[in-house]
Amino acid sequence: MLAYRHAFHAGNHADVLKHTVLVALLRYLNLKEKGWRYVDTHAGAGGYSLQGDYAQRRGEFEHGIARLWDRDDLPPMVADYLARVRDFNAAKALVQYPGSPAFAHALQRPQDQLRLSELHPTEHKILLSYLGDQGGSQVQLGDGYSHLKGHLPPPTRRGLVLIDPPYEIKTDYARTLAALREALLRFPEGMVMVWLPQLQLVESAQLPQRLKASADSGAKKGWLHARLSVARADDRGFGLLGSSVFIANPPHTLRAELQPVLPWLAQVLDQGAPGHALDVSAGG
Repeated sequence: MLAYRHAFHAGNHADVLKHTVLVALLRYLNLKEKGWRYVDTHAGAGGYSLQGDYAQRRGEFEHGIARLWDRDDLPPMVADYLARVRDFNAAKALVQYPGSPAFAHALQRPQDQLRLSELHPTEHKILLSYLGDQGGSQVQLGDGYSHLKGHLPPPTRRGLVLIDPPYEIKTDYARTLAALREALLRFPEGMVMVWLPQLQLVESAQLPQRLKASADSGAKKGWLHARLSVARADDRGFGLLGSSVFIANPPHTLRAELQPVLPWLAQVLDQGAPGHALDVSAGG
């Protein structure tokens, strides 16, 4: 969807959940010396100014990352995420927010690879200037769903796929499900992380169950689904109520790590309707 710009939403409550989990998954991959490949189907620009017109227009980061910035009671998993955001900001003030590729780049070692796809030409240009000449990185302009099969499986058989579309068009729901199936078919032992919006739409409500069914048959190590709710819908039934992350083949440690984190985030990021849920398969 070429009209979508993530800068409007950078650093919001959904980014906090998504990137907290992303950092934990990359940390887990780094426990072994063997290299990994990170594949991002909707990479965005790689970083966003929180002082720019897009971010300031909605101010969503004020109810997300800004609520964590000065706290000293962060759970370890959240503290690790926040440290990466601080590293991205040269000064002590919160002025920039890293996109998913920036988190991956921050934890990338010489033996690791980044495979980043972005459809929006402006976002791609920014990302290319940021990471295009970095060792182990490949930045592609085009449809990340279509690029997926060319990147899997990685030669080391270790890696993480992030599927994070804007869901502004309903076909994204079906294509996300198809992308999970494609990834697990080609790389059944690999971690696949899907970000999901919590909206008052049938497609939004049904997709988690469909992802679980696909992972039950395709993932070697089960799945995990973590949901964070923070807000209520407006009078017309619109608005992002929260979000969730679905991980096929999650680390065996992730469930225990998330159990104290989700209620803490629900309380800190509350906009009127806090809630959380953590589900795993028997194999997870």
